[in-house]
Amino acid sequence: MTPDMLFVFALLGIIILLFISDRIRMDLVALMGVVALALSGIITPAEAVSGFGEPVVVMIAALFVVGEALFRTGIAAAAGHWLLQMGGQNTTRLLLLLLPLVALLSAFMSSTGAVALLIPVVLSIARRAGLSPSQLMMPLAFAALIGGMLTLIGTPPNIIVSSQMRSAGLEPFGFFDFTPLGLAVLACAMLYLIGPARRLLPRRTDGSDANPAPGIAALSQRYALSQQLHRLQIRPGSPLGGKTPAEAALRTEHEITVIAISRNGGLLSSLLPVLSHTRMQYQDQLLVYADRDTLDAHCHRLGLEPLGFPARDMHQLQQEMGVVEVLLPPESPLCGHSIKEGRFRERFGLSVIGVRRGRDPMSARFAETALAPGDSLLLAGSWSRIRTLQQGRELVILQQPAELDEAPTHGRRAPLALALLLGMLILMTTGWLDNLSAILLTATGMILGGCVSLREAYRSLNATSLILIAGMLPLALAMERSGALAFMVNHLVALIGPGSPLLLCTSLFLLTSVLSQFISNTATTVLVAPIALSTAQLTGLNPEPVMMTVAIAASTAFATPIASPVNTLVLGPGNYRFADFARVGIPLQLLALVITLVLTPLLFPF
Repeated sequence: MTPDMLFVFALLGIIILLFISDRIRMDLVALMGVVALALSGIITPAEAVSGFGEPVVVMIAALFVVGEALFRTGIAAAAGHWLLQMGGQNTTRLLLLLLPLVALLSAFMSSTGAVALLIPVVLSIARRAGLSPSQLMMPLAFAALIGGMLTLIGTPPNIIVSSQMRSAGLEPFGFFDFTPLGLAVLACAMLYLIGPARRLLPRRTDGSDANPAPGIAALSQRYALSQQLHRLQIRPGSPLGGKTPAEAALRTEHEITVIAISRNGGLLSSLLPVLSHTRMQYQDQLLVYADRDTLDAHCHRLGLEPLGFPARDMHQLQQEMGVVEVLLPPESPLCGHSIKEGRFRERFGLSVIGVRRGRDPMSARFAETALAPGDSLLLAGSWSRIRTLQQGRELVILQQPAELDEAPTHGRRAPLALALLLGMLILMTTGWLDNLSAILLTATGMILGGCVSLREAYRSLNATSLILIAGMLPLALAMERSGALAFMVNHLVALIGPGSPLLLCTSLFLLTSVLSQFISNTATTVLVAPIALSTAQLTGLNPEPVMMTVAIAASTAFATPIASPVNTLVLGPGNYRFADFARVGIPLQLLALVITLVLTPLLFPF
């Protein structure tokens, strides 16, 4: 063993120990590894930092931008809402929907891309269902990796082993030759991830969730406004037709606060909140805050028909508008004036729907009750108005609801974002453009099309994930350049000897799977596939089951967060530690090993 080999093995061991100890951030450990490699002389300093320019790093950065655009336009929230409607708040049902979806996407496109696109969706689901993201993110990543086993183009190792067989004059694998074995692994993995793995996954949140913001429902309950949001339709002949809410005296005489208008089935974002010059029309649907008894007393006389409030409409409403809790400081010029005199709609574009004095909500009359220092108010209006509400002498912001984080800032660009996303998927699955070009083109289109601002795009880049991937890539180059990788493979294969076919497949599976935890599964397959093919031919075995074993093993990168960019992507959102992947991933690797050893000889006889 050469000194260079000893150095690389020692560096790899130290990095793994630092990862496991969790005392130093993983991205900092990766940077320390880059410095060590640059000083070692095994690779040049330029090669030591070359990972930052690798296509996979650039591609992941662009995917962060695409994912942020899906979040900012509301597409991620809409997808999460659909999954939540189908699966409810039950983790098992959600995973039964989510895991096949990401596996199917990964069968025809980059698993990294599939996970990056679904991360904002899963985060939205977790927030709405009150679940820890750590219960969903790792299963998402593992299902994406398994999805690569389903087709020839699902992952590079599949293409490599097929090309290796073609180069040797053998019949290469077909597009769906991987599917039966991949489906079996996926089915068993889903049972594991939904069952035993649930007890192994952490229930961890990040520090920002230590004191989570209350939702709209909680704030409404605090002001005794629960069940006071109603939808009313203006009948033909109603005295409200053609009038503004102020002219109809809905607040001053009837204590009915109009906060939005739905016209022709579409919520008019431009009329949120309803201002003094907004005129109502027949057949308009009014979204109002009012006491049920008040509505019962006035609806008939005002020509209003109460309508139901389906969950779909409530979700649409919360995408457009919400509430915010504010405090009146002693120096506020609003103190001593009534709500009407405060002209909240004109000052802030928001309507007062609730008042609390001290600990208790109070029944405040719009034109009569004088506001006092220390009063807290619940204001309702569009999210854009809430975001621009400034703290100052007039108001101090106390609480912004959790829904504010999910409200789209570029909702009108959702059709464009969806079109760009579909275009990217078509380009990637058909091969008309390489993955990097397709993703960069989409990310640029998202920014130029206004689906995400440049500032939001920069903020979306997860530096921890990008540095970790870029910092670990040169280590694979150093292992290859020093001969450490070939040393490991040759000695392990020599130990196998001309044993039984199952022993050979077991050894190759373990070798490929272990190497894939620390270097690219593509690089691992390039190295192991020729050795596996030669060994099969020398022992007189059919190469197909041996090469299939190597391909499946290369996709079992479950045991470390650096095993695959997919794992690294979910590291931050799931708030995982290094040991979390080993605890959940190693049993899944062993499960995949057993399935491969049982089914491969049946599908491809030795």
